[in-house]
Amino acid sequence: MSFSAGLLAVWQGFARTIASVMPKGLYARSLLIVIVPMVILQSAIAVVFMERHWNLVTFRLSNAVSQDIAALIDIHRNFSADDPGNDRLETIARKRFGFEAEILPPGPLPPALPRPFFSLLDRAMSQEIGRLITLPFWIDTVGQSDFIEVRIDLGDGVLRVVARRSQAYASNTHIFIVWMVGTAAVLIVVAILFMRNQIRPIMALADAAEEFGKGREVEFRPRGAREVRRAAYAFLEMKRRIERAIEQRTTMLNGVSHDLRTILTRFKLSLALLPDEPEVQDMAGDVNEMQRMLEAYLAFARGDIGEAAAPSDIPALLETLRQEAERLGHEARVTYAGEPIATVRPDAFKRCLANLLANALRHGGAIALEGSCDRKFLQIHVDDDGPGIPADKREEVFRPFVRLDEARNQDEGGTGLGLAIARDIARSHGGDVYLSTSPLGGLRASVRVPV
Repeated sequence: MSFSAGLLAVWQGFARTIASVMPKGLYARSLLIVIVPMVILQSAIAVVFMERHWNLVTFRLSNAVSQDIAALIDIHRNFSADDPGNDRLETIARKRFGFEAEILPPGPLPPALPRPFFSLLDRAMSQEIGRLITLPFWIDTVGQSDFIEVRIDLGDGVLRVVARRSQAYASNTHIFIVWMVGTAAVLIVVAILFMRNQIRPIMALADAAEEFGKGREVEFRPRGAREVRRAAYAFLEMKRRIERAIEQRTTMLNGVSHDLRTILTRFKLSLALLPDEPEVQDMAGDVNEMQRMLEAYLAFARGDIGEAAAPSDIPALLETLRQEAERLGHEARVTYAGEPIATVRPDAFKRCLANLLANALRHGGAIALEGSCDRKFLQIHVDDDGPGIPADKREEVFRPFVRLDEARNQDEGGTGLGLAIARDIARSHGGDVYLSTSPLGGLRASVRVPV
């Protein structure tokens, strides 16, 4: 593998890793677009300030304090004979330098203290005193938060100096940090409020599209930025076109249905006037079969789109189906768990389940209806103990007019539209129908729709 190919593979792996940890929502990603550059910029400014300004100011202040201490040492050496009590030294230190200074009796210096974690002041003071004063010294920058203490072994005594911390340290830096954090917080709050207002119309558009996909009534008004409103108007125009197409199809199907039913009715009347002979009975059976097939075709083409969604009692619906199965001489049971009320198109959903139940009754003896509903999905299982459908044929049986030649023929003697209509209804609710192996040994047909 060439070097460029290896580099490309490494980059692709890195990109996949970054993509896996990145937030998936537009709201979070938009906030990152605003916050990450701000954090990087603020961090860069802070680093530059710390390294260039804060360090420079602290070292210069420490240098000035060290020079003042060196001057006190020179005063002590030059005037110790004229000032045995060191009163003049203490007065000069207090009035001219702002220090508290005294000469202690000769003795060892205190043990060295551990360096603090953030040791800029300690490092600067130690460096400057060591450079300007070539004598043993001891320093404490953390014992008293507002002061620093320095002791220098003069040989004939120990010079003790206590100075204010602000004299050797750029203590006003916290103002800059507070300002930086404060402005960042204000920017983040403004970004959060602004992004939330921009994301809300997008979420409303997504909810409206989802509700329309479930066949429910949609009340939606375009809001938000120009691009979002444009998408919303495009959605409303698409919705109007779909509704107009559905209305036209429904009108056409109603007309076709009326005309064909009229002709079939004439056939029935004509056959009723003929003598009751075997040939006439066969013809009457053919007419009845034609009418049944016509009703199935029209139902599949219509798809029950015109029905409005409404809260429905799902356990009661399953109990009705169980009673119908028992009236046909089959053993059936119902189990249900979760919220009993779900918003579906009642007649269409009942027809979906009835088609699945009819398929199970045609090929099984024992039937089980099992339902559950949570906050997201309603799921119904229709189980039977029949011969089942091979796994490689389970998708094929949903195609219109398909009838299997195997032992399991899902619409024997019919049109081959039972499962196709059931899936069409489930998908019009935003869900689907799946086939699998039943715990009873036959086929399990599962309906799963969002609520």
